[in-house]
Amino acid sequence: MASSNNDEGDSRGSASVEVAAGRLGVLTFDHHDRDVVGLTYVYPVVSRRARGVSIGINLNPNNACNWRCVYCQVPELVRGMAPPIDLAQLERELNRMLAAVTGGDFLARHVPPELRNLRDVALSGNGEPTSSPQFREVLEIVVRALGRVSLSVPIVVITNGSLVDRASVREALRTLGTIQGRLWFKLDAGSDAGMAAANSANTHVARHVARLALASTLCPTWVQSCWFVRRDREPDPREVDAYVGLLSALVEDRVPIRGVLLYTLARASSQPEAAELRPVSQPWLQCLGERLRAAGLSVDIASAE
Repeated sequence: MASSNNDEGDSRGSASVEVAAGRLGVLTFDHHDRDVVGLTYVYPVVSRRARGVSIGINLNPNNACNWRCVYCQVPELVRGMAPPIDLAQLERELNRMLAAVTGGDFLARHVPPELRNLRDVALSGNGEPTSSPQFREVLEIVVRALGRVSLSVPIVVITNGSLVDRASVREALRTLGTIQGRLWFKLDAGSDAGMAAANSANTHVARHVARLALASTLCPTWVQSCWFVRRDREPDPREVDAYVGLLSALVEDRVPIRGVLLYTLARASSQPEAAELRPVSQPWLQCLGERLRAAGLSVDIASAE
């Protein structure tokens, strides 16, 4: 792994983050721009699902993903995989961001009072993070950076789950399981047609659920599901029934998924379908959540506020 020369650059790096952040104002749930502090790989957000500050790591600065979800906010999204990552630069940037959050007034200046807590470091960004061949090395960098500032917060990998079949990804997820990590695994539908419509994913839902089951044996895994109104129609009840049936079957089979994270749209899509989409109501999400709880699942519903 590349060396980072951390001791030489920490104080100057922290200052540079503060200077750049001075232009960003107060972070909000709908402000998730990846370049808000002028860094290539690292960015801060306030997260509805984490209910606080999340330091994001973007392994897809080329805006490339192997799926194309219709609600995706990434502009100029293209099909593809993560590019080569400058690991030394990523580590310097993460050190700078952590220094700004833990040692400066970044939170007081840029985060609403009720959200001024660092909840996690999340590998997400502008595409599928597990598509990076350096994914496991990045996990090691995050562990090292958190240790440097004596922070114990979860490392979250937000993934569409499509590459869990790869041996290199499986090994990285085993590593994630040993470092207090968490996997948020995307499942937005209950049928092949539903996945094609929501995610532009060329896969079978049965195979995807098998990946979910596999992931849950490698590290703590939550299902994350985005539901939305399309062309003024709520999700098809048959699609919802199929989705609930898939997750209920996992419970019956004692697959150790930790729970389900339900959410809806909070930011405008950058995809051609944007005009067709709007959020489902909170009562609609609550109703779905109750069905999942009745099936024996833990459910967390992100606020739309």
